[in-house]
Amino acid sequence: MIIRHITPADAQSLADLITQVENESDYMLFEPGERQTSAEAQLKRIEAIQKVDHSTIIIAEQNNRLIGFIMAVGGAAKRNRHSAYLVAGILREHRGRGIGTKLFEELDCWASKHEIHRLELTVVIHNQAGVTLYKKAGFQIEGTKKHSLMINGEFVDEYYMSKLL
Repeated sequence: MIIRHITPADAQSLADLITQVENESDYMLFEPGERQTSAEAQLKRIEAIQKVDHSTIIIAEQNNRLIGFIMAVGGAAKRNRHSAYLVAGILREHRGRGIGTKLFEELDCWASKHEIHRLELTVVIHNQAGVTLYKKAGFQIEGTKKHSLMINGEFVDEYYMSKLL
């Protein structure tokens, strides 16, 4: 397995990965089929991220196939440029194998080189695997967003988690 930063050549593979992760997960923001992501849209995202120092996409690759990702989107204003909001996803068949841990280790290296002091994310409170991974990576629960999402017709809460570097 290879952990590396995204390149424009990965646009189609990233679009496919995001679609598959959203189709496999009960906990992503977008439901299966709700978002149509394209190679063109991902290429624009990759190019935009590569133009700034405070955002990145880190990917996990195995046998020339993307199997996981972390997107870190840095603050757009001077006052929050030191922080980055994260979105992560790993293909179901590859979960529980340490891929998330390796992605977060690379994220920490990137963040320290780019003067990112705060990493933050939200996670559905029922996503125990996600909560466990984030705590293992050094994140702490800051609070609970009550009824922040509607999943399968029910309101669910999310934890707001962060890590200071």
